Amino acid sequence: MLRVVSWNINGIRSPLQGMVYEEPSNCAAMAMGRILDKLDADIVCLQETKVTSERSKIQDPLAIIEGYNSYSFFSRNRSGYSGVATFCKDSATPMAAEEGLSGLLATHNGDVGCYGNMDEFTQEELRALDSEGRALLTQHKIRTWEGKQKTLTLINVYCPHADAGKPERLTFKMRFYRLLQIRAEALLAAGSHVIILGDLNTAHCPIDHWDAVNLECFEEDPGRKWMDGLLSNLGCQAGSHVRPFIDSYRCFQPKQEGAFTCWSAVSGARHLNYGSRLDYVLGDRTLVIDTFQDSFLLPEVMGSDHCPVGAVLSVSSVPAKQCPPLCTRFLPEFAGTQLKILRFLVHHKQDPVFKQSVLRLSKQTQVKMHQNKARVRSTRLRPNQTGSSRGQKSLTSYFQPSSNRPQASPNLELPSMGALMTPKTPEEEVMAKVVEGQVGASEAKDEKEVQTSFWKSLLGGPLPMPLCGGHREPCVMRTVKKPGPNLGRHFYMCARPRGPPTDPSSRCNFFLWSRPS
Repeated sequence: MLRVVSWNINGIRSPLQGMVYEEPSNCAAMAMGRILDKLDADIVCLQETKVTSERSKIQDPLAIIEGYNSYSFFSRNRSGYSGVATFCKDSATPMAAEEGLSGLLATHNGDVGCYGNMDEFTQEELRALDSEGRALLTQHKIRTWEGKQKTLTLINVYCPHADAGKPERLTFKMRFYRLLQIRAEALLAAGSHVIILGDLNTAHCPIDHWDAVNLECFEEDPGRKWMDGLLSNLGCQAGSHVRPFIDSYRCFQPKQEGAFTCWSAVSGARHLNYGSRLDYVLGDRTLVIDTFQDSFLLPEVMGSDHCPVGAVLSVSSVPAKQCPPLCTRFLPEFAGTQLKILRFLVHHKQDPVFKQSVLRLSKQTQVKMHQNKARVRSTRLRPNQTGSSRGQKSLTSYFQPSSNRPQASPNLELPSMGALMTPKTPEEEVMAKVVEGQVGASEAKDEKEVQTSFWKSLLGGPLPMPLCGGHREPCVMRTVKKPGPNLGRHFYMCARPRGPPTDPSSRCNFFLWSRPS
């Protein structure tokens, strides 16, 4: 069986934060290894790794994982943005790996190839589409139950998000979709099976979105129309209108509602499963029908605003003899660091000449050490030299009075304190103590009251939160971050997580501007 898993981790450090402290040595590589082991997949594809654009700063968790070989692709223009990575077990080592979809980044050494007709794109457009680190290809040899060997190409993809306020990003997204489809269909035409897996950033059908009914023109979205043209279902008959790929999850769970993979982390929508399905495992039609045994979601896995998705295929992987040149362990920063601890414990046979020279050197060293010890003993003080004027004679010499210090005259007498003060009667002494106590208590009380009033005036404390109208519970304060006249203003809203409007336990519509302080 071959198990593949895809996960948008929203930054490579996000899932590591909770696990790195469980390791005795706080080793991020060990924590990443534990995450991969928990996902229990032969191939793990990660999206939105947010790795820096400088290769010299790639961290070990993306490069050196015991039992895995990894491949990463990051944004060329912005650091900490986008990025994808693929981890393959050594038993599923690919025979080829390549960055990008256009082929412009190919080195013709261990690349996947098969690019199709891209004449509709300019060179500048292709460079721009591959500049954000959104696609990574690995090609594997697989063996079916009949013993036949076939080629399988995995396209790990993180598709762009279309911001409503930036129409140019919608154009970029649709051009990326087009390039992805051309490359996938070219690989199919060359005889390879193809799996497209990752974050496609589009909820395909109304069942894949929590609020599709209330969205205007849901079916008319360009991204959904593109997916309509890419995907078919098992009910389609063979013919000219059969589309090349199948949504594997809907193949096994065609009517499963609430099967979401992404939730808003700001509104706490995951608590009430108020999300959408943006992550997919798409397989070519023949591959899904013949080999797919299951397709699943893992909503119980935390660490990101997405959950992992995956599939199980009834094939076995045939590992390549060596990793492709794109493997991160071959980067100059990590070359030679993929060593096991046993490498340092292997007993090496020594040359007899070298061994004799080492013994001769050790004997010479011992002779010199004995000579040095003899010189040190000869320079030490003998017992008859302890009476000399130099050095410390005895410990009590520190406690003898110095002859240079002036000494007080024994005949000098100082007057007593009693002689300088007028004697008081017992009644006067009692009254004086009472008066002193009252004055001290009054001063302490006044000082405490002054300090208390001062700090109360300075630190008035926050005002009590208003109560929301739907649940009569304390609200939370938020800040407007959208550019406009209200940027930076504070407001109050219901503190409950976002959910369906029909659910009384979800957030109500309470809203109140905060008064400026």
